[in-house]
Formats: sequence, C-alpha cells, structure tokens
Amino acid sequence: MGIEVTDNADESRFEIHSDGRLAGYAEYQLIKGDRILFPHTEVDPAFGGQGLGGELVAGALDAAIERGLAIIPLCPFVARHVQQHPELLPHLDERIRKAFA
Repeated sequence: MGIEVTDNADESRFEIHSDGRLAGYAEYQLIKGDRILFPHTEVDPAFGGQGLGGELVAGALDAAIERGLAIIPLCPFVARHVQQHPELLPHLDERIRKAFA
C-alpha cells in the first residue's frame, strides 16, 4: 500500500496514510476561494521519525498550488517547510510573502 496523501475535504484537512493507517493530518481553511490557510499539522507519534510530516506538507502544498490557491502557512511546521523550499515562495499569499523572503 505505501504512503498516500489525500484531501479529506469533509474534515478540511489533508491526511497521510501509511499502509492504510492514518498517520497524520494538516488542517486547512479555505479563505474567499483563492487562499488556503494551514493552522495545524500533526503526525501520530507512532509514525514519528519516518519523514511523514514532510511528505504530508509537501503533498498538501502541491495540491494547493495545483488548485491555484495562495498559501498562508500559519502552522510552524508548514512555515518551516516553506522556508526550506524557496521555490514555494511565489505561491505564498502576497500579504505574507515578504516575511519569508
């Protein structure tokens, strides 16, 4: 089965599953239909140390970019990921982009 990142729109969160088991999630809020705010990310401690948090955030951000949404990384984990990947900076909401530059 492996690793899979999916959008659980009913719960407003991206989820990562490892071999069919929920390993973590990144909550989001859609704002005015063109922005996505990430307030919280969590990985079950049983799955810690496997890099699943990074895969989850990467998958969530890729999906947001694919949908043309401007990203607002309120969650420290998501913000750190953005800082480590400068190619994501153009996809940030313009009001916060300069804070990451």
